[in-house]
Amino acid sequence: MARSQETYNKKEKTKKRLQKRKEKEQRRDEKRQESGKTKSLEDMIAYVDENGNISSTPPDPKKAKPIALEDIPIVTPKAESGDASDAVPTGTVTYFDESRGFGFITDSRTQERIFFHVNDLSEPLAVGDNVEYTAKKGPRGLQAETVRKGGN
Repeated sequence: MARSQETYNKKEKTKKRLQKRKEKEQRRDEKRQESGKTKSLEDMIAYVDENGNISSTPPDPKKAKPIALEDIPIVTPKAESGDASDAVPTGTVTYFDESRGFGFITDSRTQERIFFHVNDLSEPLAVGDNVEYTAKKGPRGLQAETVRKGGN
């Protein structure tokens, strides 16, 4: 009796598996049919009319106004004289391990932690010292070099 039930379960599982396979094939066929309905390049192009509005119709060539290249302004914003981008970065030594020979500086402007090595110091430092430095890209992020007291 248990044996006939076991075969019935196997038949049910097989039916379910086949039904899932058919449903999957049906979904795949539907997707293929939908992908065949893609838009052409002409349907995807958008135009800008003389008022700056986006339109699906091309502009009237009779309304086009010729413009000389010299008349198109290309403006680059000028840096302000008090801009901090050209200043030497400054910060505070927040961690320094003399025995291991490295430490970290917290940048005064960005509050970013920058690694430094004892070989990059111009003079001995301690935690809390205000410093000036130049930063370079190191293997694990920014690394300070030519660190000296001063700044802030």
